[in-house]
Amino acid sequence: MELLRLGPIGHEIPVVRNDDVHYDLRPLTTDIDGEFFADDGVTRVRAALDEGGLEPLNEAQTLRIGAPIAQPSAVVCVGMNYAAHAKEAGGEPPERPVVFFKMPSTIAGPYDRLELPPYATKADWEVELGLVIGTRAFRVASAKEAYSHVAGYVLANDLSERRFQIEESGGQWSKGKNLPGFTPLGPWIRPAAEVDPGSLRLRSWVNGQVRQDSSTSDLIFDVGQIIHQLSQTMPFEPGDVILTGTPQGVALSGKFPFLADDDLVEVEIDGLGRHRQVVTVTQ
Repeated sequence: MELLRLGPIGHEIPVVRNDDVHYDLRPLTTDIDGEFFADDGVTRVRAALDEGGLEPLNEAQTLRIGAPIAQPSAVVCVGMNYAAHAKEAGGEPPERPVVFFKMPSTIAGPYDRLELPPYATKADWEVELGLVIGTRAFRVASAKEAYSHVAGYVLANDLSERRFQIEESGGQWSKGKNLPGFTPLGPWIRPAAEVDPGSLRLRSWVNGQVRQDSSTSDLIFDVGQIIHQLSQTMPFEPGDVILTGTPQGVALSGKFPFLADDDLVEVEIDGLGRHRQVVTVTQ
């Protein structure tokens, strides 16, 4: 079962895909957002499918695929969270999760064009496992309990402008993380019960050449540890998105050039789909 939002930007239709058929969710919800998850939307959709109460969306194949979540109150990110990536960056594995924030307005669809301003000369790709919070999580008692707060998982590209992030950051990574379109999500959210987040292959390509190829088994802090630790100092609400970090193979390593005009960036996680973004440098 896959939750999607299809249609033009700002006018997406909530949809579920099941056995390769797209069903219209508008009889159940106006959108796939925090309210949907707070109202146990995943369970309600599954029940409606079992009962045969949803109608196919016949024009689904002709519609743009948007980000599968609308208007999260927060996008919280964990950095330096793969052992090989920490080594690649020349640092020691962190003892606590490294946290930064992205504005919800950075969220884009998985195939939307990536437009960079001319001064974004060090734009970088980052394939990441994202998770969507299903129930409020604050002061969660344990890493094991934390998994019960996850509604589903989603593929993300945590795009970064390294000059702003590092050279002109003022000590704040978020400065290099918040250009428009810098958080493509999708194509879908897969319910948590259908995903093993500890054993997923992640890959990225630029112009067809492999850049990253790793597994979530290399995570320093797994999904449960991230939610448990971060929830001690910040409450997560239904619909919030957490990005769990990226593996080795980014341009920041010095092994590859940063993104340029007409580059094609692709990211993929097994079971969570694939993104395709064409870079355009605007004037």
